[in-house]
Amino acid sequence: MQESRVLIIHPDPQIRHELRQHLGGMEGVKVLGEAVSAFEAMELLDLVGYHAFFLGVDLPDGVSGFELAQILGQRKQRPALVFIAPDESQAFKAFELGAMDYLLWPCAKDRIKRTLVRLRQYSSEVRLAEPSSGTKPSAFGDDDEETVQLPLGEEEEDSFIKALRHAWDYNQSRPLEIEKLPISLEGRVILVPYGQIVFVEAYEDYSFVHTTQDKYLTSFRLKYLEDRLRTHRFFRVHRKYLVNLELVTEIASLPGSNFMLRTTGKKRIELPVSRRRIAELKQILGL
Repeated sequence: MQESRVLIIHPDPQIRHELRQHLGGMEGVKVLGEAVSAFEAMELLDLVGYHAFFLGVDLPDGVSGFELAQILGQRKQRPALVFIAPDESQAFKAFELGAMDYLLWPCAKDRIKRTLVRLRQYSSEVRLAEPSSGTKPSAFGDDDEETVQLPLGEEEEDSFIKALRHAWDYNQSRPLEIEKLPISLEGRVILVPYGQIVFVEAYEDYSFVHTTQDKYLTSFRLKYLEDRLRTHRFFRVHRKYLVNLELVTEIASLPGSNFMLRTTGKKRIELPVSRRRIAELKQILGL
């Protein structure tokens, strides 16, 4: 029987230690690492290809266990999720996000054994994550062709991908585009009209999309959203922020030749404008 590869994700080292001890003596499961944050977990997932995450609800660095579940929900292959929580108040939300199980901690070994039974059954029904192909190509292939690998920066990578897409687009036809952004949320996809987006905030390799009332974590990179929304009056005011100029109500001058944008809505939002972008912004606004 193949062992299920498990990653423990929790900010409390004591809980991680106790859970590792519980799982260590059980058949059919192998704990291959621990993580504290969602970002550490995603990096390890691509390297190891875990079958299951045992994770806390509240994780540090701005991305909770539930938001991590949202990100994983956009993948074809993903690990089973077992949430660990002090009470059952958030169990319904966990199962809405596709959790396989929800454990109240501290937890008895017999209860964890039942979770592992579910995991074996779950593994036979769902495509679980596997490691990314990390096989390094040999210097020469079967046709004596040399493969050269060059590191690309974010800007170069985006340009390269665009060029590839253009090269493969034989018809050069413009695809149909609706002015809505698809966002995966709690097992479903919602379509957010561009006009309702106030600003987008970069966060590691992800981004938060802010509307007047909600905040959504997406797997889109800010550069991708900048390219997608540029023609819809969105402007990159800062390396971390993309703003809907239609919803900007004021530009404030600050000490030190700095500028700040204020946006409309019930909650007043202020966004910094980087010095190197202020000239282009003034030109767009006719100032």
